[in-house]
Amino acid sequence: MQVLNPATGEVVASFPEASAEEASARIEEAARAFAIWRRTPLDERAGVLRAAAGILRSEAREHATQMAREMGKPVTQGRAEVEKCALVCEHFAEHGPALLASHAVRTEAARSFVSFQPLGPVLAVMPWNFPFWQVFRFAAPSLMAGNTAVLKHASNVPGSALAIESIFTRAGLPAGGFATVLADSDLVPRMIAHRGIAAVTLTGSVQAGRAVARVAGENLKKTVLELGGSDPYVVLADADVKKAAAICAKSRLINSGQSCIAAKRFVVDRALLPAFEEALVERMRAAVVGDPMREETEVGPLARDDLRDDLHRQVQESVARGARVLLGGEVPRQAGAWYPPTVLTGVAPRMPAYDEELFGPVAAVIAADGEADAIRIANDSRFGLGAAVFTSDVERGAAIGERELEAGNCFVNDFVRSDPRLPFGGVRESGYGRELGELGILEFVNIKTVWVA
Repeated sequence: MQVLNPATGEVVASFPEASAEEASARIEEAARAFAIWRRTPLDERAGVLRAAAGILRSEAREHATQMAREMGKPVTQGRAEVEKCALVCEHFAEHGPALLASHAVRTEAARSFVSFQPLGPVLAVMPWNFPFWQVFRFAAPSLMAGNTAVLKHASNVPGSALAIESIFTRAGLPAGGFATVLADSDLVPRMIAHRGIAAVTLTGSVQAGRAVARVAGENLKKTVLELGGSDPYVVLADADVKKAAAICAKSRLINSGQSCIAAKRFVVDRALLPAFEEALVERMRAAVVGDPMREETEVGPLARDDLRDDLHRQVQESVARGARVLLGGEVPRQAGAWYPPTVLTGVAPRMPAYDEELFGPVAAVIAADGEADAIRIANDSRFGLGAAVFTSDVERGAAIGERELEAGNCFVNDFVRSDPRLPFGGVRESGYGRELGELGILEFVNIKTVWVA
């Protein structure tokens, strides 16, 4: 398992891949740890999460550098990612005991109540784009609930995967309570089917989600899937154009555009279109592109050459079908998986920029004829992860977000992001189930009725 620095194309590390027998042994180790961890008092579980948060903060620079080397994330964004991981640990350490507390239900029994008990080892199949956050987003609530974890991380971030296991081990989790398996995706079906795995969570592509759901369904194992997104940002006629463009550009360039909930499609009222395009191009052009190890860098390389090549194909096909390039759109002649901030306009159905997810720093601008048309275009997608609306009428914006936009996360006058306090997930081909918040911690528990006569 080789790791290539996406900024240079050079091999920076290599790791041995686990065999099927080694993967099975790690799952069995997690099952043995579950027998201990499930009986660990809630306050002790919380103590482990708090310790993990402390380790994360003390090693933030080291982990940010690891992410930059493995998948190209700018180090400033990497440190912010580590801090968010610490916050999610602290959130569930503080609120987990109350969220997991049993509650009485009045019936004719002498006593009846609902209890929340852990399921067992949860297999997490995780992506490379947020190599720490995606894992901690699952792990903090799941571990707090008393489950153990088996991590099958993306093959280009093995160093991050091993670092996360080390953090939880040093924080006090029982041996095997968080078990990393450095394996190829071909092993995932066998891991899901293993009798020691109780449930599965995946963040990744629609194709990967279908494959995991199929095997998990055959084995009757609970799944949570967070898949792709093509988030629409609706800019209504009464919006503050410059403010909207600034937020849209920021969201489009987060993690160099490699985020499921980054802004992807900008659906703009035709009356504002020229002003919005000018402001968006200005913001995208001003973004600092460069070495992810430098503090001032805002946009680094994409994670791999093949991802960059696929993104460029989508841009070229969209242009061939009538889209126009306002900025960027050309592959730089240099080593590494670089792609410039790019703005396309005149985007329409049957173009990749309209129909597909663009996983990189490419903004697709789509004109709308009024509010109803903008909402129609926003919902004209097979995805449904996040959406945003920009308007000076915040109550109207809230109503559109609540009732009109078909997505799991809707923001008004701001960019879409996950928050430990709120449930996170999608609809349609963006997946099902929820992470984070009260609903997230209850995804991988046995919601048990207890009746005492």
